[in-house]
Formats: sequence, structure tokens, C-alpha cells
Amino acid sequence: MRTVADIMVSVPIVVEVPGSKSDAINMMVRNGLTGLPVVRSSDGALVGIVSRRDVFRKFDEEQLSLIMQKDVKTIAPTASTREAAEIFVKHRFHRLPVVSNGKLVGIITPTDLLDEVKNLKSPLTAEDVISKTCVTAYEEEPLSYTISAMRVSDVSAMPVLNSKGKLTGIITDRDLFKDQLKDVETMKELGIEDAYESLAGYRNVVPLFYVATERDIPEDHIVKNSMVKDPVTVFKKTSVSEIAKIMKSKDFGQIPIHGNMDELVGMIYDIDILSALCR
Repeated sequence: MRTVADIMVSVPIVVEVPGSKSDAINMMVRNGLTGLPVVRSSDGALVGIVSRRDVFRKFDEEQLSLIMQKDVKTIAPTASTREAAEIFVKHRFHRLPVVSNGKLVGIITPTDLLDEVKNLKSPLTAEDVISKTCVTAYEEEPLSYTISAMRVSDVSAMPVLNSKGKLTGIITDRDLFKDQLKDVETMKELGIEDAYESLAGYRNVVPLFYVATERDIPEDHIVKNSMVKDPVTVFKKTSVSEIAKIMKSKDFGQIPIHGNMDELVGMIYDIDILSALCR
């Protein structure tokens, strides 16, 4: 089995303290990221990690040191990929800083481990590793309801059902405000520099900004107008190795699972897949 050093992203993009909320947001938007290691500017020591969700949970706070997570799990570059997978599965987060001699030398995410699962040829199937309750959305419901449900359930994606309970789409928090992209006033309030060619990073932060500021969403904005229609799904007996292959090739973090009658039975996440490396 390979080591963390074999799969990690070396010299990761970071944000420094002292720093501000806007520093973190701009770095995420510029690089299309949803989280960053936080290092001390004086010596480069890892002091925390900050995600877009951390920023918007404390949106009234300006100082990055008061927003970031300080109790950070780390891993050594010499550790096995199995050890990394065990940490992800136990704690269910998406960023694991790699530290050597007290210095940040890399970072890994569940995506970096998908090739390990793909090549494992595990006998485990989708239904063997699902671990999180599936929260669904109704295609005719207002987005304002969906936003609240995502926040309360702490999920970033939902399968979408029609009135007959049939899966018709999937919606992520990045899909919620497609019509608000490049809104000048929003960018000003977020402190985003209007100099980025790509909207990928902007899509990562706008939805949570609207939630944090409790903006009114028009009632005629409904789920089916924002969802991704006819999503890729996998059968509950599909092997985790095959699912890992699909996730890696399509850059998916989750895929709906269907049963024998094409009924929705749940959602499988990249972290669920990693449990194959722990057995």
C-alpha cells in the first residue's frame, strides 16, 4: 500500500494569520477551493484550517484566527493511505494536512484516495458502506425551504424527487443561486476582488453567503429550476471500486443509489467509499 507522500498535494495553497475573513474568501474563490490550511505568517507553522462553512457560520467575525478550526488533525507523509482513510472515515471531514517536523508539507482529500479504492477490487458494495441518512428535496419546493433543510441536516447535496417519489435530479449548495453569479453587490459584501476569470470558486461561496445573511429568496424559485436533471446513479450492489472509478472520472463527491425497482435507497459519499481501505 502506498504512503501519504505518494498521493498528497505538495506545497498546498494556504492562508495566513494574522489575516481576515476576506483573505480566506478571496483565496478560496481565486483557486476554486472550499477550504484551506491556515499558517502563521512569521514561521509558516500550521495553526488551523478554515472551510467556507466555517467562514459563514461566523459571518459577522472578521478575524481569521477567530473563524478557523484550531484543533486540526494531521498526518505524517510516511503514514499509509489506510491510516489516512481511517481518519477521514472516523471524522468525516474533507481536508487532512500533512505535517513533517512541525511544518506543513502537503494536504490530502478523499478524492486523492479514490484511485486506491478503484485499484483495490474490493468485494464491498454500495449498500455495505452507506453511513449517512439520506435527506431528499421535492422538485416543486421553494429553494428557501431547501436551503434551510441543507443547513439543519448539514448536507451539501440532496437527491430530488417528484410527486411520485421518483428520482428526477440532484441539487447541491453550488446550484442554489445560479442566477446570482457575478452579482456586484454580493461580491462587494464578500470582499471579493472582481478580477477572477473563473466562476468556479465564486459558486463555492455565494450559497452560504445567502444563508448566513438570511436573504429573501423569491417563492417562485423552486428546486427543479436549479437542480441537475437525470443525475448519474449507481445500483446498490455496485462495487465500491467501480463507484470510486465513476467519482474520480466525473469529479463527484456523492452519487444517489437506487434499488431493484429503480427506487432511491440513499446517497453514497466519497468518504463512505474510503471505508474499503480500512478493512
